[in-house]
Amino acid sequence: MPAKAYPHLLSPLDVGRTQLKNRVIMGSMHTGLEDRFWHYSKLAAYFAERARGGVALSVTGGINPNRHGWFYPLAGTFNRKLDIRNHRKITDAVHAEGGKIALQILHAGRYSYHPFSRSASAIKSPINPFKPKAMSTREVKKTVRDFARTAELAQAAGYDGIEIMGSEGYLINQFTAPRSNKRKDEYGGSAENRRRFPVEIVAEARRRCGPDFIIMYRLSVIDLVPDGCTHEEVLALARDVERAGADIINSGVGWHEARVPTIVTSVPRAAFVEATRQVKAVVSIPVVASNRINDPDLAEGILADGYADAISMARPLLADPEFVNKAAAGRSDEINTCIACNQACLDHTFELKRASCLVNPRACHETELVYLKTAQPKKVAVVGAGPAGLACATVAAERGHHVTLFDQAERIGGQFNMAKVIPGKEEFHQTLRYFGKRIERTGVKLVLNRRISEGELEQEGFEEIVIATGVTPRMPAIPGIDHAKVVSYVDVLTGKIEVGGRVAVIGAGGIGFDVCEFLAEHPRDGAQPLPEWLREWGVDFQTQTRGGLVEKAPETPARQIYLLQRKTSAPGKDLGKTSGWVHRATLKSRQVEMLPGCQYDRIDDHGLHVSQDGKQGLLEVDHVVICAGQESQRDLYRDGEARWHLIGGADLAAELDAKRAIKQGSELAASL
Repeated sequence: MPAKAYPHLLSPLDVGRTQLKNRVIMGSMHTGLEDRFWHYSKLAAYFAERARGGVALSVTGGINPNRHGWFYPLAGTFNRKLDIRNHRKITDAVHAEGGKIALQILHAGRYSYHPFSRSASAIKSPINPFKPKAMSTREVKKTVRDFARTAELAQAAGYDGIEIMGSEGYLINQFTAPRSNKRKDEYGGSAENRRRFPVEIVAEARRRCGPDFIIMYRLSVIDLVPDGCTHEEVLALARDVERAGADIINSGVGWHEARVPTIVTSVPRAAFVEATRQVKAVVSIPVVASNRINDPDLAEGILADGYADAISMARPLLADPEFVNKAAAGRSDEINTCIACNQACLDHTFELKRASCLVNPRACHETELVYLKTAQPKKVAVVGAGPAGLACATVAAERGHHVTLFDQAERIGGQFNMAKVIPGKEEFHQTLRYFGKRIERTGVKLVLNRRISEGELEQEGFEEIVIATGVTPRMPAIPGIDHAKVVSYVDVLTGKIEVGGRVAVIGAGGIGFDVCEFLAEHPRDGAQPLPEWLREWGVDFQTQTRGGLVEKAPETPARQIYLLQRKTSAPGKDLGKTSGWVHRATLKSRQVEMLPGCQYDRIDDHGLHVSQDGKQGLLEVDHVVICAGQESQRDLYRDGEARWHLIGGADLAAELDAKRAIKQGSELAASL
């Protein structure tokens, strides 16, 4: 789409006494590089690449104003002049690329993983083992000064502004909501008292930093927790924050402990912009929309329709730092779209690992994974056009190698062609669209519908041979496994088999959960419509119920489904931290019966015979779907020869892992 199609997204925005060159803000995301000063050169390269890619204003991951606000012991804190020099590496790098950058100041409150945490009241969060101590009135006032002190230091370090983190259930949010604020002093009780803390922080930061410094306030536009703020309380806080001196309001959605998903791939795109629009209607400063906005056409529409003044994107700019430049150049079809999987970004963050991106393993590794042009182009064969092969072939071709990509199928994608049909994973279509364009742009020779035989590649003179042939489903040794009722997940997801109304799924890993969601949902054309999704999760933007929550109304499941596993642990326990609970909740709402600790006795005309807790039983089902793991498909591979390489599922068939596959393929290509 030509750049003229984005007149709103690419137009300047006046913010306070400065101007942003466009309406794209890179939202805050903790990368794991913020907490150690010796990582700041890497962090500078990370932000510089996004500024070079066209982002107007970047926001750092949360930096704590004092040690009580640490995420965990010795987390990133900015409260000393000695730290200014390290932060200068970041601000100088961004400014050199023509961008602006703000420091997010965040106090974790009762989300702090340490025993000396503080909150509005001594109420433990359901997602944290540590109970906080209630802050005294004196401590509250000192914390106001600590926020303002960090703002002063940020200004001295060259930041263009700050973002005060007042959402997602962190400390400031803990003051504004009665859920976690039971105080009796001037900071508790009435709604006006509960919002006094953030208002004082904004006012004190403005007093100390003067009028030329950007102050952005991250407002929880909808809390999505019981006893959260009401709609009117949110709007009142927005007005008070503006009066206190904020230049811009950014939208935050939901608390970390909310039982409503806000960022996973099954959340409809731009699901929460209505809450942003309501805030925009009551203030005169710019308001920013966020959450599940990953496409320039979508962003343009939000701005054109008056829902917001700017768009905040974090993960989409992990996925593609050139997002803005590609949109401006009419190359939006080349954007590497964020699929909101969270596997390499947020899941890493909560495991205290460095963040990255499943579809872009260079994210947060810009100084280590470098795609340099080769001085010695080679003739390279890549066999298998799944995620690993696609990544390897396109990176190798980008570097200047002569690459031929083979696959026996009629289209690229491998296992992604099954993932994309799972309800809520429609975004996976975008990754295959991206790789299709990459193949064209990098000059990869694509050969489909061809099965490679032993010896062919050597005869054709390939100097490097990469085997990325993926996996085949593993069939467990169960009596009756050859029965007509038994089908593979591949047969189900590719449409080869239409299963009946009663189904048993063997294997409760990621694939088993995906298959259950596929079978439980009634067929629809495209992603779940937003009104239906809101009803299913009990969200209402018009209600005066606290937190914006109403009674859930999930749809009737399409089938009766049993999900079984041999392990005695809870099914889905090992799924990703940020998305696993959503999958478990979805299957529960679809009335899927989950059965751990099962022994599979036999399969016959009557169904699946199982033993559980020493008791035998029969599941009278029409089909038994096998999701019991995979085996590597590596018949072509020659071990011990330097020019032969093995990547992806062909290398390791430990559950389907696109994150590892794309990273492995990219790293190999960078080394050829």
